Amino acid sequence: MAYNKVVISGINTSELTVLKEEEKIALLREIRATGSKEARDKLIRGNLRLVLSVIQRFTGRGEDIDDLFQIGVVGLIKAVNNFDLSKEVRFSTYCVPMISGELRRHLRDHSHVKISRSLRDLAYKAIQSKERLTPVLGREPRIEEIAEDIGEKRSEVVIALESISDPLSLYDPVYTDSDDTVCVMDQISDSNDVQSRMDELTIRDAIRDLGERERNILYLRFLRGKTQMEVAKEIGISQAQVSRLEKGAINRIKDSLR
Repeated sequence: MAYNKVVISGINTSELTVLKEEEKIALLREIRATGSKEARDKLIRGNLRLVLSVIQRFTGRGEDIDDLFQIGVVGLIKAVNNFDLSKEVRFSTYCVPMISGELRRHLRDHSHVKISRSLRDLAYKAIQSKERLTPVLGREPRIEEIAEDIGEKRSEVVIALESISDPLSLYDPVYTDSDDTVCVMDQISDSNDVQSRMDELTIRDAIRDLGERERNILYLRFLRGKTQMEVAKEIGISQAQVSRLEKGAINRIKDSLR
């Protein structure tokens, strides 16, 4: 994988250091107080492994890994410039959406699909709002919250974000459990495939055999597209319980197909 490459953009990844959170905050305070270039460079170098972990999500799209790394570093630098020390948010928590956002902007700007300037501008405003609200809320904001923040209609924000969303590959994973990965192509039905029809009937029977809570979790997660945290809040249990019940339900369905 790209992450294991020894040298990226002239940097030996095996020699990168990782700073503790208190060290990051101390360096940020020094930067704000004195404008120290040495402290700034040390903070950036101490978070390059975080950049590497984020760019793994964006590999396999024909982009040069060195380019992705450099763009990720731009996002890291923006995080250093804009991090608010008065907020009780971990620096790494703030960095990830900033780095991801910078990478997404690069990929969308170089997309072969032409999007109108107005839609692109609105989408970028929505993305910036999401990046700004995430550390404040302690979670990803809902579309309604983003729309209210930027003063736009919810429907227009949805259209704008959909217009710049990356196209799915048939081989993109939608669920991974240990060594078993379910890809997009696995979920595309074939009306002429008798075995697929039989599997569908078996899955339906398996789902009916699940408990009400498990069925509800699968419905909210895979049909409503909610996160485990959102599901946990809606049904009144912990995220860990949601994860355990979800995995158990999926394993039971998989077992029924064997």
